[in-house]
Amino acid sequence: MRIAWIAAPVAGMAALVGALAWSAPEDNSRGDVYRQLELFADVLARVEQDYVTPIDEQEAMEAAINGMLASLDPHSSYMDPTDYRDMQTQTRGEYGGLGIEVTSEEGVVRVVSPIDGTPAARAGIQAGDFLTAIDGESIVGLTLNDAVRRMRGESGTQIVVTVAREGTEPFDVTLTREIINVRAVTARVDGEIGIIRISTFNERTGSMLQDAIRQVKREAVGGLRGVVVDLRNNPGGLLDQSIEVSDAFLDGGEVVSTRGRQAEDIQRYNARRGDDLAGVPVVVLINGASASAAEIVAGALQDRNRALIVGTDSFGKGSVQTVIPLQGGRDGALRLTTARYYTPAGRSIQGAGITPDMEVAARRMTAEDVARLQRIGLSEADLPHALDNESGAQRRAVHMPEDQPPENWTEGEDYQLSRALTFLRQGTVAERLRARDQSAARAGR
Repeated sequence: MRIAWIAAPVAGMAALVGALAWSAPEDNSRGDVYRQLELFADVLARVEQDYVTPIDEQEAMEAAINGMLASLDPHSSYMDPTDYRDMQTQTRGEYGGLGIEVTSEEGVVRVVSPIDGTPAARAGIQAGDFLTAIDGESIVGLTLNDAVRRMRGESGTQIVVTVAREGTEPFDVTLTREIINVRAVTARVDGEIGIIRISTFNERTGSMLQDAIRQVKREAVGGLRGVVVDLRNNPGGLLDQSIEVSDAFLDGGEVVSTRGRQAEDIQRYNARRGDDLAGVPVVVLINGASASAAEIVAGALQDRNRALIVGTDSFGKGSVQTVIPLQGGRDGALRLTTARYYTPAGRSIQGAGITPDMEVAARRMTAEDVARLQRIGLSEADLPHALDNESGAQRRAVHMPEDQPPENWTEGEDYQLSRALTFLRQGTVAERLRARDQSAARAGR
């Protein structure tokens, strides 16, 4: 059995059982492929014989494999046996490290999102930061797996990470490694409104969401009048968990579909009958670091007209990766992009992201901020070799949101959450959803 993983690009993820099946090329191209393999063998032999210093043959082969996969898209990669074991541990929601989701961009490690409550989050590491050195030693040019391996270590040990952030001089951050027990879902109430934070989609997310729903129903003052589902800075995770989370808010119907290489390779995933909130109004918060599985949930609830989406455009990762163990995992595993996913309305968000119904900025922005974001790029579409959106949809250009915190807004207060609570307390969510539905109908969607 293969389990699909749809997180933003990170090192080490889903646990899977399966086998790699290699299909020989057609006869008319087999000769060309064999010649290229012979060329590779000749190059390797020459390097082994004549390179200025002895090489590690295994490392060279793994680098060659990763180079091939990296040329396909940002999310396909090879994991050696150690990385594969780490991935299996991480997807269960407990592992040793810093608590940071990362990708590689042109040989530099880039932060997708720090995980709530971890050393990285407490130290102020931000989405979009570049990590350039560990303990004073450059990690620029290392494979993502090698860089992540250097960040990990025994709980209680310290590590110094050099951070490059747009607009500031590079600076060092000292972090203490911990056993990361990722609590995927947390909940609290603000009077009559429930606030459910989903930080990742691991094996326990669906069951923890059920606990959170029971908690907010129990603790809401005078009865539950609305729920905020906070998916900001959620890098994604397991496909089945995104379906289970969406299921909790929907009364049957489609959640998502995936389409592979062949036209007939289509899978549709539906919610079961029964809305766990019995129609209580829902607002979903997203931002530029809401990716993949988080976007599936936001897209499903938006297309099914179940929730008002508030915040800023999401990351735009619309592809599904399958992790395929090699030789039963003895030789590691292949993380391969095998499908694209589509929202219930048939939208591909690849490269484009989910556009919120109500665009609300987290902080006041200046023209300089907009120019900086345009320059550095923080979305899937900005990653090297990112897949095209086959529907032709494009991400909106970075712009100045109309709804921003006022000038006297208290630093540290959550403006996006405040606006979500206001929409629910005003009782305008249902009205806004009807207006959106009518607008979509007029547009012929």
